[in-house]
Amino acid sequence: MLLFASLLAGLLFGLGLIVSGMANPAKVLGFLDLSGAWDPSLMLVMAGAITVGFFAFMLAKNRRTSVLGAEMKLPTHNKLDRRLVGGSALFGIGWGIAGFCPGPALVGIGMGQTKALVFVAAMLAGMVLFEIIEKYRGKARRVLSLR
Repeated sequence: MLLFASLLAGLLFGLGLIVSGMANPAKVLGFLDLSGAWDPSLMLVMAGAITVGFFAFMLAKNRRTSVLGAEMKLPTHNKLDRRLVGGSALFGIGWGIAGFCPGPALVGIGMGQTKALVFVAAMLAGMVLFEIIEKYRGKARRVLSLR
């Protein structure tokens, strides 16, 4: 049942991205172009998503399991630090250059968009690079703590 619910949620999310225009990089770039031909229509999509997310997190924060019985794994880190700000900036730069963020890029691959495939390949490469750097940093910290 959990697998079916996950599939249904993913399909609904993907359909919502298509209907809202979030899977169309030109529409997203039009929204991000504040100094040119700005298209504010995605602001309503984001406001709706933030509203739904806010109430969903309010309901979820006091639960230990989901409606279907899965363990709730909510974020616990709540500090604004250099890594969060830097990662957010990198995310925004990538979104502004490509017109994709991860969810819409996966939908774009399903729609046969070559640009989305290139974006996802670059995103995966960045994730691998991050893991390599984190592994190196962890080893460096352990060596320094032994001294």
